Amino acid sequence: MATAADLDRPADASDAFRAEVRAWLEANFPPALKGKDNPLSSIDGPTEMSADEAAWKKAMGDQGWGVPTWPAAYGGGGLDRAQARVLQQEMDRIGAWNPIGGMGVMMFGPTLLEYGNEAQKQEHIRAIAKGEVRWCQGYSEPAAGSDLAALQTFAEDKGDHYVVNGQKTWTSGGQWADKCFALVRTDKSKKHEGISFLLIDMTSPGVEVKPIRLISGSSPFCETFFTEVKVPKENLVGREGEGWTIGKRLLQHERQNLSGGGASVARLFAGKPLSQLAKEYRGDDDGKIADSDLRMRIVRQEMDSRAFALTLRRAALEAKSNQGPSATTSIMKNVGARITQDKAELAIEIMGMNGLGWEGEGFSEAELTQTRTWLWGKAVSIYGGSSEIQNNVIAKRILGMLDHQ
Repeated sequence: MATAADLDRPADASDAFRAEVRAWLEANFPPALKGKDNPLSSIDGPTEMSADEAAWKKAMGDQGWGVPTWPAAYGGGGLDRAQARVLQQEMDRIGAWNPIGGMGVMMFGPTLLEYGNEAQKQEHIRAIAKGEVRWCQGYSEPAAGSDLAALQTFAEDKGDHYVVNGQKTWTSGGQWADKCFALVRTDKSKKHEGISFLLIDMTSPGVEVKPIRLISGSSPFCETFFTEVKVPKENLVGREGEGWTIGKRLLQHERQNLSGGGASVARLFAGKPLSQLAKEYRGDDDGKIADSDLRMRIVRQEMDSRAFALTLRRAALEAKSNQGPSATTSIMKNVGARITQDKAELAIEIMGMNGLGWEGEGFSEAELTQTRTWLWGKAVSIYGGSSEIQNNVIAKRILGMLDHQ
């Protein structure tokens, strides 16, 4: 729905901006990258960028268009919603992808823009906008997963700094991250009110990461240990005891991105359309699929996916006009997880024995990748808050069925 600002914008202003975007993309997007996978979609960590990829990332970072609606004062694009839509349309038109991403863009940046002080914004936001710093998330602990507020990692006040001791687990990308945004306990006498939001340099003495190998064979998560880690007081976001409020807000940003795939899930399972996959593995000489039940399930899945994509687009626009994401992101997270996993399961079923390969001869690289990503996708309904946790959020925050915590 158009806003008053959109209606007041002269028609030729949009046309002029579209022409500006087209000219800039023509000058800066390397044609060799069209149709290629976005390196950000890798679940196995950063890969070495080609010269074209590095040039494209620098161009987008310098222009601020990797985070188009973030304030220009902090390195963002400073665009309004209408302009951001034009930019995305023009990128889609030529097969260009956004090389600026990760947890800094998905979760931490938007949260810091809302809760950080001016010095913190100046120090961190521009680096995120340029893709210069990789962030990880220090939330879950061995005894604080579903009940996150039970976390015990403790930050002891030492005057001008904190000393942090404790352990985090399921730290996505911890082995590659430069910095970590973490929930830590600063008061042991209170549960929720004793939690604070702290920024930790992953190169600090006393920080140790141990990658966790998953059933898919990849190791995108880590155990992270903090032993007598010194953290400057200026790395506290907000005030002591505000961590639970800030942390919940960040989770809304996370769920909004994860519901649409963030930097990975949507692309991870995109691949070939199921209808095309079925024609290759189940079709006759003319590509027709004889199994009527399979045809129906493919149609239903593709309809769900397209309807969900449109809903996400509308929700994203509403979030930008209503001061950020809301509790409805929990609904999106659950629906996105179901659609993603259903597609992966159906793809494996379509491929039959070809979808069960792990290694060795007799399987194409695409088939082996599909098997591993199908297994990896089992985590989609767990990370970012399990489906059960999202159901609790929906019951409390949307349906009003339980008392608020």
